Amino acid sequence: MKKELLVASALVGSLGMAGVAEAASATFSGHVRAGVTGQDTDGTADGTYTGLNQAGFSVALSETLDSGTVVSTSFDLSDENDGATDPSGLTLTFTDGSKLDLIDAGNAFASKLATVPSASGEQGLTGTTLNSAPSSLSFGDTADTVGFEWHSAADFAGVEGLKVGISAGFGDDGDTASTSTAENSYSVGVSYATTAGDTTITVGGGYMMAEDSNTTTVNDRSNQVAVAISAATGDLTVGAGFGSGSYVDANSGATANVDGAEVITAGAKYVSGDITFNVGYVDGEGKDTVTLTGAGANQDSYEKVSASVDYAVISGITATLGYATEDAAEEGTSSTNHSGSSWYIGANVTF
Repeated sequence: MKKELLVASALVGSLGMAGVAEAASATFSGHVRAGVTGQDTDGTADGTYTGLNQAGFSVALSETLDSGTVVSTSFDLSDENDGATDPSGLTLTFTDGSKLDLIDAGNAFASKLATVPSASGEQGLTGTTLNSAPSSLSFGDTADTVGFEWHSAADFAGVEGLKVGISAGFGDDGDTASTSTAENSYSVGVSYATTAGDTTITVGGGYMMAEDSNTTTVNDRSNQVAVAISAATGDLTVGAGFGSGSYVDANSGATANVDGAEVITAGAKYVSGDITFNVGYVDGEGKDTVTLTGAGANQDSYEKVSASVDYAVISGITATLGYATEDAAEEGTSSTNHSGSSWYIGANVTF
């Protein structure tokens, strides 16, 4: 559960201004995920397994102005295995229901994508690969931390179930001849939800474009469209998505232009009492080159099928069993270190 805290401003007090110090409302939450994961790649004679312990702890802060606008932010004290503080930007929630994210805001096309079900758990192959085929719908999601994302209120322009978003990021970081980082980026996103009988249907997606400051780069840092649809009927949810475009990928230290990138995702979730069944599918491909001055020419591909079973043991504790198979190819040749099967068994304890 979440607990209420009061956070006083020690900085203001230390400046001799304690009389004007205010307090913001705060909530915190966290989890510990402990289990065992194993993998058997095509490049090894025997499978391996190891213990996997992860934790997260986050704090959310908010306060309401006299105008009714809510100002909020958050930070992670621990984020899985990194053990590092990860603060977010500011979010302004207005009285009409619209929101404005400021600084490290994100991109509208990614935030408006409909959710496609996928397997839970920590199964997956970790072998080194130079494969640049995309494995997610938002493969081009990148932006400088200086920016904004505006989210409309529900029923935008009087259309029931419609939401829209606009975002932009601005930077002047500078790139060397061999690097590409997001400088100026722009994105739009749309989400629409409706019902047909007992089924709730959600469609969402959009477009994004990001530039870098490397004048020799053939591709934009990102130029992508993505769309996804989900349908929920009772305890069953199914979904599918498609993404297409070009981007600059930095995989295993090799920066590459990727052209003709496409990815398809699909999945289903079924809830039966305390048990949840999930299945997911990913199929991606893209033509890459290890230089930034030439267009991608060599085809990479990636395919993954995964499934999981979650059992709610008691409130706050969920046991998970997951399994996945992956098949990756670099320039038409199988990537044995990133092809094979993996499994996971563990528990997630949350508060």
